[in-house]
This record gives sequence, C-alpha cells and structure tokens, in this order.
Amino acid sequence: MKKLIVVKAGTTSLTGPAGDIDREKIKEIVRQLSVLKKEGHSVALVSSGAIAAGFRALGYPKRPADLAGKQASAAVGQGLLMEEYTRFFGSAGYVTAQLLLTAEDFTDHRRYKNAFSAAEMLLSRGAIPIINENDTVSIDEIKLGDNDTLAARFAAMMHADLLVLLTDVDGLYTKDPSKHPDAELIPVVESVDEATEALAGGAGSSVGTGGMATKVRGAKLATRAGVPVFVCSSSEPDSVIRAVCGEGRGTLFKADEKLRTKTQWLAFYAPAAGTLTVDGGAERAITDGTGSLLLPGVVSIDGDFSKGEAVEIVNEAGEKIGRGLAYSDSGSMRSGGGIAVHRDDLFIIRREER
Repeated sequence: MKKLIVVKAGTTSLTGPAGDIDREKIKEIVRQLSVLKKEGHSVALVSSGAIAAGFRALGYPKRPADLAGKQASAAVGQGLLMEEYTRFFGSAGYVTAQLLLTAEDFTDHRRYKNAFSAAEMLLSRGAIPIINENDTVSIDEIKLGDNDTLAARFAAMMHADLLVLLTDVDGLYTKDPSKHPDAELIPVVESVDEATEALAGGAGSSVGTGGMATKVRGAKLATRAGVPVFVCSSSEPDSVIRAVCGEGRGTLFKADEKLRTKTQWLAFYAPAAGTLTVDGGAERAITDGTGSLLLPGVVSIDGDFSKGEAVEIVNEAGEKIGRGLAYSDSGSMRSGGGIAVHRDDLFIIRREER
C-alpha cells in the first residue's frame, strides 16, 4: 500500500560533535527516503540544520545565541543545506523542492490552502518537498521545538499516513534514560495526556532547538488530526525504513480519526473573532449529536465578526466546548434566528481536553 511519509530530521540527526553539518548523516537520510520512493511511497522531509550549516561560513566559531546571528546563519545555511539535499537526491533520480513556512502560513486560511495546494502538487509530480521554518524572517519562531511543531502541522495538513520524528534517543521512556539506567522504553502511546507530557521532561541537546517534550506536543497535534507518529533514533540502522514497516525501535503514538483539512485549520489555527455562549440544550445537541448550532440555543454573542470567521463556542460555565465558522455576521445573529454555526463548519473539543 502506497503511503505518504513525512520525516522530521532534527539538528542532532544532521550534525557532528562540533555542531557542523555532517554530510554522511544527510546522505544516509536521503538513502532511506530514496528506498521508500522506489517502493512507491511519497515522502516529504522537514529538515532542521540551516543555522548549523551556515554559522561557520559567517565566521562564527560556534552556533550563535542571538536572534540576528541565528537569522543570518539560517540565511546562508538554508541554501547550503538545500544544495546537499539536491545533490544527493538528484543522484538517486529525484527532484527536491524547498518550502519555507511560518506560523502565519497556518493561521491565515488563504495561505493555509495555498501551502496545502503547493505541497500536494509537488507530491503528485513526484518531487520531494524539503520543509523548514523560515528562520530568516521569523521574529519569535526560532525557539524550542519549532520544527517538531512544524512537522506535526505539515503532516496533519497533508493527511500523511505516518510522521517519523528522528532524534538522538530511541523514543519516550518511563524516566530520563540518561539519568536512570532502569528507565524503560514505552513502545506504544494510545493517547497523549498530561501524564504522557510529564514523562517527556524538558529540552534535550544544546545543539538543536528541540527536546522530547516538543516531540510529544507535536505528536499530540498530529495524532489529534489523524496522523500516527513514530519517534525513534536516527542512529539506529534503517530507522526510517523500519518505522514505515512497523518494525522499528521507538515509540508509536496512535492516531485518532482523520480530520478534514478545513476542520484542522478551524481546530488548531484559526484566530477567533468572537465568542458564542450556548445553553445546556445547545451544548448537548452539538457535543452529543450531529446537528448544527442554532441561534435559539445561543445565550450571548460577544465580538463583531463577519460571516465565515471563526468563533469560540463556550458553555454557560465559560468552558470552551468547540469552534466554528459563523453562518452569518454578528449583527445578523443578534437580530434574527436560524443557524449560528453549520454542522459542517463545527469542531467539538473532546471532553478530556477541555
């Protein structure tokens, strides 16, 4: 069965001990993805390493800590990194494409749809998208775990069949394995809850910007959208290939049912322009049934919004129970009856996540 596999390679999976890009590590990741391509799968790679690839070219003795230095290094390094990917994938007969994304490419609905369409076209033409955060122009996005989140968002948007997060440890453990020899690997996580997030701890290596905590948060987003996630070590032989075959050593985070592209945007990214407070009857109707939210069940309307803008839906206790696209503008809602949010434009938050 042909699948869409999204792989995220963190900085530690691409660099040597001194923090420089390790071409042999890049070559190995390319080899594994090329094997998957030859088997008929579609693949996309979310790649860290732009800063690591560029800082020495600018004369820095080590990875810079200031924002301007990171942005300048990323500007140089992104081209150098793509040069390596283009060369290695080209030798295997595959075309690569660079996609640089920011948070706004997900929160703005038009840009979200455009990013989806561009990536979908590249994949349909057999190209391999290489995705990274647009570090050069991002102000506050060069931060802990940005590419774990980016990988989860991209995999979810594209309805991937599997997201593989490569790191320097082989999965989620019951304790920190670097401090506790009796720590045990957790092979399967049924659902990401607070206890699972607590197990992940804090940041990992000083070379990259991610840690197990960010991988678990990324897994939570991806699995909620219907994409299973496998976290494993890049140093394991054929780690990506074995993950796709279901034979790898690591932690598998099981997925929920897949969410439509529009529902994902509404659930995770859409900025809310207003709030609808609903009574108990309306709350039961939309959380337990399959109906639309009707205006007679709305007890208050806060904010000025237009038709089609996102609104939060809360109960009379102030608890967020869902989000939806307004069926009409706020003024029309206040003066008339009918539908407030159509069922097709409604996302309900699971009870355990409220």
